[in-house]
Amino acid sequence: MGESRYEWMEPGAFEVAPGVHRIPLPLPNDGLRAVNVYAITDGNSLTLVDGGWALEESREQLTSALAQIGAGPGDITRFLVTHAHRDHYTQALTLRREHGSEVLLGEEERHTLERLMSPDHRSMDRQLEMLAEHGAKPVRDELLSVRSSGSRHHVWEMPDTWINAATDLGLTERQLRALPTPGHTRGHLVFLEEQAGLMFAGDHVLPHITPSIGFEQAPTASPLRDYLASLRLVRGMPDMRLLPAHGPVTDSVHDRVDELLAHHDARLVATAAVVTAGASTAYEAARALTWTRRERAFDDLDVFNQMMAVLETAAHLDVLVLQDELGSQRTEGVLHYS
Repeated sequence: MGESRYEWMEPGAFEVAPGVHRIPLPLPNDGLRAVNVYAITDGNSLTLVDGGWALEESREQLTSALAQIGAGPGDITRFLVTHAHRDHYTQALTLRREHGSEVLLGEEERHTLERLMSPDHRSMDRQLEMLAEHGAKPVRDELLSVRSSGSRHHVWEMPDTWINAATDLGLTERQLRALPTPGHTRGHLVFLEEQAGLMFAGDHVLPHITPSIGFEQAPTASPLRDYLASLRLVRGMPDMRLLPAHGPVTDSVHDRVDELLAHHDARLVATAAVVTAGASTAYEAARALTWTRRERAFDDLDVFNQMMAVLETAAHLDVLVLQDELGSQRTEGVLHYS
C-alpha cells in the first residue's frame, strides 16, 4: 500500500525538528484514534504542547515515548495547551496533580471550563440546546438516549496561567509565541517557533480533515466567522511547517490553509443552494447535504456525527446571514432561514 495515512498513529517519539519530538497518544474512539503531543527539549527542562486524554493507556504510551528521549512525566516543566477539549487538556491536569507541571491555556476557554465544572452540568448540554434551536429534534432525542450519565466535572480544572493575547513565551534556550486562533474553540491557541519555522497548530489546521467548529459548551455567536478570520491570520504570516494535533507533520501551513478556505467557500455555496431549494432549518439543510470526503448521506452517519453535521451546517448558515446572503427568524424557538 505504500505509506498509510494512519502511519502517524504508531506509538513512539519521532523527532520532527532538532529537540522536538512528536508523540502520538491513543484516543478511545473510532473517529480520531490518536492525538499528537509535542515534547520540546529546552536546556534541562521539557515542555509539552498538549497533554492527551487522561487515560491509563495514554499515560503508559506517553511514559514509554518519553523514555526514548531520556525523560519521564516528572520532567515536564510546563504544558502549552492549544484548547480545552478532553483529548488535549485532561492528561495535562492529571500530570500536574502528580508532578506540579505548569499548565497554560487560552483565556477564552474559561467560559467552557466554568460550564464543565458546574455541579449540575451534564455531557453535551449546550449541543442538545443547539439541536433544539435548529430543528433537529430526532437527533436530539437519540443523543439524549445514549449520552453518558453524570457530568464527570471532577476531571476539569482551571490552568495555572491564562493567555489572552499574542504572547512571547521565553523558554530557557528557545523562543515560542502563543497566538490566539479562535474558531475550533473560542480560546484556541497555536504556538509558533518562528526561528525554526514551526507551527504547533493544535486543531486549527489539520492535514487530512476539516476541524469541527465551535464544539464547546460556551461557543461564540459565530464560530465559523472566527475560524475563517483565524485561518486568514496564519495565512498572512510567513509559511511554516505544520505540526498538527491529528495527522502527520507536513511542510506547509499555507498549502493546507488554502485548501480549508476553499472548502468552506464551497460549503457556503452548497448550503445557500439547499436553502434556496427549500430547506428551512439547519437540520433540513444538513439532511440535504452530503458528508465527509466520501459524500455520505446524513442518514448513514451515526448520531454523534449527525449532531456535528447539524451544528456545522448551522455555523455556515450563520455566516451566510452575516454576509446578507440569507435571512433568519425564530419561530417557536426554532431558527428558520430563507
